[in-house]
Amino acid sequence: MSDLNDPRVFFAAERTLMAWNRTGLTLMAFGFVLERFGLFLHVLRQDPTHAGRDLSFWIGIAFIVLALLVIGFSIVQFRRVLKTLKPVEIPARYCTWPGIAMNLSVVVLGIALLAYLFSEL
Repeated sequence: MSDLNDPRVFFAAERTLMAWNRTGLTLMAFGFVLERFGLFLHVLRQDPTHAGRDLSFWIGIAFIVLALLVIGFSIVQFRRVLKTLKPVEIPARYCTWPGIAMNLSVVVLGIALLAYLFSEL
Protein backbone atom coordinates (compact mmCIF):
# COMPACT_ATOMS: atom_id res chain seq x y z
CA MET A 1 0.00 0.00 0.00
CA SER A 2 1.27 3.44 -0.89
CA ASP A 3 1.86 5.94 1.91
CA LEU A 4 2.75 8.92 -0.23
CA ASN A 5 -0.78 10.41 -0.35
CA ASP A 6 0.19 12.02 -3.63
CA PRO A 7 -1.86 11.82 -6.86
CA ARG A 8 1.37 11.67 -8.84
CA VAL A 9 1.61 7.99 -7.86
CA PHE A 10 -1.62 7.27 -9.71
CA PHE A 11 -0.58 9.32 -12.74
CA ALA A 12 2.76 7.48 -12.85
CA ALA A 13 0.90 4.16 -12.88
CA GLU A 14 -1.35 5.41 -15.67
CA ARG A 15 1.64 6.59 -17.72
CA THR A 16 3.21 3.16 -17.25
CA LEU A 17 0.00 1.52 -18.48
CA MET A 18 0.05 3.67 -21.60
CA ALA A 19 3.77 2.97 -22.14
CA TRP A 20 3.03 -0.75 -22.13
CA ASN A 21 0.19 -0.08 -24.58
CA ARG A 22 2.63 1.65 -26.94
CA THR A 23 5.11 -1.20 -26.54
CA GLY A 24 2.41 -3.74 -27.36
CA LEU A 25 1.25 -1.76 -30.38
CA THR A 26 4.84 -1.61 -31.63
CA LEU A 27 5.23 -5.39 -31.22
CA MET A 28 1.92 -5.92 -32.99
CA ALA A 29 2.91 -3.66 -35.89
CA PHE A 30 6.27 -5.41 -36.21
CA GLY A 31 4.54 -8.80 -36.23
CA PHE A 32 2.15 -7.66 -38.93
CA VAL A 33 5.03 -6.34 -41.05
CA LEU A 34 6.89 -9.65 -40.66
CA GLU A 35 3.80 -11.60 -41.65
CA ARG A 36 3.22 -9.44 -44.73
CA PHE A 37 6.93 -9.62 -45.64
CA GLY A 38 6.54 -13.36 -46.11
CA LEU A 39 3.67 -12.71 -48.50
CA PHE A 40 5.83 -10.19 -50.36
CA LEU A 41 8.63 -12.76 -50.71
CA HIS A 42 6.12 -15.32 -51.96
CA VAL A 43 5.00 -12.89 -54.68
CA LEU A 44 8.61 -12.16 -55.65
CA ARG A 45 9.41 -15.88 -55.94
CA GLN A 46 6.44 -16.48 -58.21
CA ASP A 47 6.33 -20.08 -57.08
CA PRO A 48 2.83 -21.43 -57.85
CA THR A 49 3.53 -24.71 -56.06
CA HIS A 50 4.16 -23.01 -52.74
CA ALA A 51 0.80 -22.25 -51.16
CA GLY A 52 1.62 -22.81 -47.49
CA ARG A 53 2.54 -20.40 -44.76
CA ASP A 54 6.17 -19.41 -44.40
CA LEU A 55 8.21 -19.10 -41.25
CA SER A 56 7.73 -15.32 -41.39
CA PHE A 57 3.98 -15.87 -40.96
CA TRP A 58 4.48 -17.79 -37.73
CA ILE A 59 7.10 -15.40 -36.38
CA GLY A 60 4.78 -12.48 -37.15
CA ILE A 61 1.90 -14.25 -35.39
CA ALA A 62 4.18 -14.89 -32.40
CA PHE A 63 4.96 -11.17 -32.16
CA ILE A 64 1.26 -10.30 -32.31
CA VAL A 65 0.43 -12.85 -29.60
CA LEU A 66 3.31 -11.49 -27.49
CA ALA A 67 1.86 -8.00 -27.90
CA LEU A 68 -1.56 -9.17 -26.75
CA LEU A 69 -0.02 -10.84 -23.71
CA VAL A 70 2.00 -7.73 -22.84
CA ILE A 71 -1.02 -5.45 -23.09
CA GLY A 72 -3.23 -7.88 -21.18
CA PHE A 73 -0.68 -8.24 -18.39
CA SER A 74 -0.31 -4.45 -18.18
CA ILE A 75 -4.05 -4.21 -17.47
CA VAL A 76 -3.68 -6.74 -14.65
CA GLN A 77 -0.70 -4.86 -13.20
CA PHE A 78 -2.49 -1.50 -13.38
CA ARG A 79 -5.52 -2.91 -11.57
CA ARG A 80 -3.23 -4.30 -8.88
CA VAL A 81 -1.66 -0.89 -8.41
CA LEU A 82 -5.10 0.77 -8.25
CA LYS A 83 -6.08 -1.54 -5.40
CA THR A 84 -3.10 -0.37 -3.35
CA LEU A 85 -3.85 3.34 -3.73
CA LYS A 86 -5.75 5.35 -1.15
CA PRO A 87 -8.66 7.56 -2.26
CA VAL A 88 -6.56 10.67 -1.59
CA GLU A 89 -4.07 9.46 -4.23
CA ILE A 90 -6.70 9.47 -6.99
CA PRO A 91 -7.99 12.93 -7.89
CA ALA A 92 -11.67 13.57 -7.17
CA ARG A 93 -14.03 12.68 -10.03
CA TYR A 94 -11.15 11.32 -12.12
CA CYS A 95 -12.08 8.25 -14.17
CA THR A 96 -9.67 5.37 -13.77
CA TRP A 97 -11.20 3.17 -16.48
CA PRO A 98 -10.27 4.93 -19.79
CA GLY A 99 -6.72 3.56 -19.80
CA ILE A 100 -8.01 0.07 -19.14
CA ALA A 101 -10.69 0.49 -21.84
CA MET A 102 -8.06 1.65 -24.33
CA ASN A 103 -5.87 -1.37 -23.64
CA LEU A 104 -8.83 -3.75 -23.81
CA SER A 105 -9.88 -2.30 -27.16
CA VAL A 106 -6.35 -2.86 -28.50
CA VAL A 107 -6.48 -6.47 -27.29
CA VAL A 108 -9.86 -7.02 -28.99
CA LEU A 109 -8.62 -5.46 -32.23
CA GLY A 110 -5.44 -7.56 -32.01
CA ILE A 111 -7.54 -10.70 -31.73
CA ALA A 112 -9.51 -9.51 -34.76
CA LEU A 113 -6.21 -9.02 -36.61
CA LEU A 114 -5.19 -12.58 -35.76
CA ALA A 115 -8.51 -13.88 -36.99
CA TYR A 116 -8.08 -11.96 -40.23
CA LEU A 117 -4.54 -13.26 -40.78
CA PHE A 118 -5.61 -16.85 -40.15
CA SER A 119 -8.66 -16.54 -42.41
CA GLU A 120 -6.48 -15.66 -45.43
CA LEU A 121 -4.59 -18.30 -47.29
